[in-house]
Amino acid sequence: MDVLAGLLEGPRARGAFMIRACFEPPWSVRIADEAPVSVMIVVRGEAWIVPQDADGAPRDDHPPRLVRPGDVAIARGPDHYLVAGDPETKPFAEIGPGQECAPMNGAPKDHYSDLGLRAWGERDGSVELLIGTYQMRGEITGRLLDALPPLLVLPTEVWDCPLTPFLAEEINKDEPGQEVVLDRLLDLLLIAALRAWFSRPEAEAPAWYQAMGDPVVGPVLRLLQDDPAHPWTVASLAAKAGVSRAALARRFSELVGEPPMTYLTGWRLALAADQLRDSDLTIASIARKVGYGSAFALSSAFKREYGISPQEHRTGAS
Repeated sequence: MDVLAGLLEGPRARGAFMIRACFEPPWSVRIADEAPVSVMIVVRGEAWIVPQDADGAPRDDHPPRLVRPGDVAIARGPDHYLVAGDPETKPFAEIGPGQECAPMNGAPKDHYSDLGLRAWGERDGSVELLIGTYQMRGEITGRLLDALPPLLVLPTEVWDCPLTPFLAEEINKDEPGQEVVLDRLLDLLLIAALRAWFSRPEAEAPAWYQAMGDPVVGPVLRLLQDDPAHPWTVASLAAKAGVSRAALARRFSELVGEPPMTYLTGWRLALAADQLRDSDLTIASIARKVGYGSAFALSSAFKREYGISPQEHRTGAS
């Protein structure tokens, strides 16, 4: 499997929160919904996105970003952030978990309100954003989330999003199956945007992604990704790579940030989590497909990694 394809095949929105947000300056909203990923496109006007800490203070390590018409911004949860016409404007509302809206800083409850079908904010606002939010972490693979910075922005100079007009049209429709259409549009938009972002030379790709180009570690990573069910050992991987066990273990840890067997365990469990979410296979069948000898062995490893059982993960994803 192509490594980028393996990374991006995971998004599976289910009843995603999709909205057209309209504002008139001065405007400002604090996003504290802790959703795993939100995608924002500016249609009209401009918006500042300001990463914040849990207390609402701007983060020193991630400066505010200005988003202009046609730009695409992707914010990764559970971090909070401000979306505003001016980064100095105090928020008039906070969006909490479940997309609950609460007024802030003395603003009336209806300062921003429901404007009809998938529209919210201020009627006839001169600023318009299209926003799509994945509601649950299970809709996005953990490996993809780990690869993302808290905020990334693709300006139109880097990538002119061809999906914006289509999304702007579909978000206003109320037809049979419309939620499914919007879910798949959000998946496609996220995948296309991340593909464009990863292809940039300056992209901050994760260590394991960069290590794919290494002549020793790269082939080993491909073996693990392509055949996770194989009973790999450091010795067998080293033999495939033509180096000693010590040399492979040292170089793999240096480039990837963890030992080969730790990486393999994470990859197997990530695959299991996806299959629990996306298939009706039994836990025993999934265990065999990802390299565990029994449902019990998978369940034990899964609970250590995710804090819940495979069945609980499947129930939550559904």
